[in-house]
Amino acid sequence: MTGVLGLDIGGSKTMALRAEDGVVVAQARAGSANLASAGVQEAGRQLDLVLQRVDGYGVRAVCAGAAGADTPEGRARLRDLLAERLPDAMIHVVHDSELLLAAAGLDDGVALISGTGSVAWGRHGDRSVRAGGWGYLLGDQGSGYWVAREAVCRALARVDRGLPEDALGRALAAECGLRSTEQLLDHFYNHTDRRYWARRARIVFELAEAGDPSCRGIVDEAVAALAELVETVTGRLSFAGPVIAAGGLVVHQPLLQRELRRTLAECGVHDLRMLDTDPVSGALRLAQRLADRTSHRLEE
Repeated sequence: MTGVLGLDIGGSKTMALRAEDGVVVAQARAGSANLASAGVQEAGRQLDLVLQRVDGYGVRAVCAGAAGADTPEGRARLRDLLAERLPDAMIHVVHDSELLLAAAGLDDGVALISGTGSVAWGRHGDRSVRAGGWGYLLGDQGSGYWVAREAVCRALARVDRGLPEDALGRALAAECGLRSTEQLLDHFYNHTDRRYWARRARIVFELAEAGDPSCRGIVDEAVAALAELVETVTGRLSFAGPVIAAGGLVVHQPLLQRELRRTLAECGVHDLRMLDTDPVSGALRLAQRLADRTSHRLEE
């Protein structure tokens, strides 16, 4: 058994990398195996698919980073699912934010995710701290879903006040194939997939870049929320970074990056980097580290 396997289990997809002797030999993608959003049966089905595609046979060590793996109970449930499929492998389950530092080749730092959801996690020495990651019902401020929901709320508020459609309302309605801003209310409740709305967050940034004041206000609130996550982690760790950012929103929105960089610098955090590789490579690195530690113990 020489293989090591890294898994990145997000809210929309599962990514896998398998390596032999430090060389990647297989990679695969499947649907989300996230227990919180997909459920046990569907998560198991997606794990079966991705393990089949990378050939799970002979895997010695596995690291799985999963969105929502916040509690010991949640990590244990995912570990059990993996152990059923890889009974001879050593298995390590972490929150997906931990993959960012490993993917960036760092041991210490702060990871910030702003995609469909939002969370920050940091490590300095033997201490680690997390902020946010509460999910869309309780938090996820500064995420793609949050930005789009705020935009819908502001557009509908104009309807309530009897005001004419503005650029934001018209753009959202058109993007959703609707005839009017007023139709956004039913449309929002009929389309509950958070990814659907997160993909529409780009409208807010396009209009903000064009000078729309309402959209600029949403962007400013998103920046403040993400900066607060980072400040919470750096404050508790007494550590100023670097901060490694990932997730579809922050990676693909230059305005968000610029304003976040400026806001963090005002708080003494000057090293913000966009992750330039896939987070699953961090899972593979952690799996290899697990295998190496075990080998060293056996040699001793």
